[in-house]
Amino acid sequence: MLIAIDGPAGAGKSTVARAVAGALGFTYLDTGAMYRCIALAQLRGAGDPLASRIELGPPVLLDGDDVSAEIRTPEVTARASEVAARPEVRAALVTLQRELIAAGDYVAEGRDIGTVVAPDAELKVFLTASAQERARRRAAETGADVAQVLAEQIQRDERDTTREHSPLQAAGDAVQVDTTGLQIDAVVARIVDLARADLDSRV
Repeated sequence: MLIAIDGPAGAGKSTVARAVAGALGFTYLDTGAMYRCIALAQLRGAGDPLASRIELGPPVLLDGDDVSAEIRTPEVTARASEVAARPEVRAALVTLQRELIAAGDYVAEGRDIGTVVAPDAELKVFLTASAQERARRRAAETGADVAQVLAEQIQRDERDTTREHSPLQAAGDAVQVDTTGLQIDAVVARIVDLARADLDSRV
């Protein structure tokens, strides 16, 4: 079974997807980390970032180096959004993501899992939250100023939703969950219940 969790930055995708995978015994796939690795490779001056070896772990390895923390820096975050808009990058990583999720039960999170990577996923969830809530969460994680995070987030949302290839949008059959004001446990429980109901319906 594949559970696809999409949504904008700061909606809680990574935390929720990891917890859902743990609750169900599925494998967690952080596709955003893949784009961040390509961005980091580019920032490091790699001749062909797409030739870099990425291992999602944990820890996340880029050509053998543990970059789990480095790929979360503001510089890499900004570059990752730009890199993700390049069609050749998306094509290469989507192919890799499809190969991975074909191997078992996965919870995959990103921005185009339910629309492009796996439109036939058994369960699709689109997580969102208010812009202010998303900025507050990201600032709490990084220690950055909330106003600065909000300004950068607005730019990133604009790039993600208007890019020509694989723009951020909810799949027509996705369950939309607004996480504003909700505890993570409540969001995880809802998705786990949806997944178990789907599994039960196919028994």
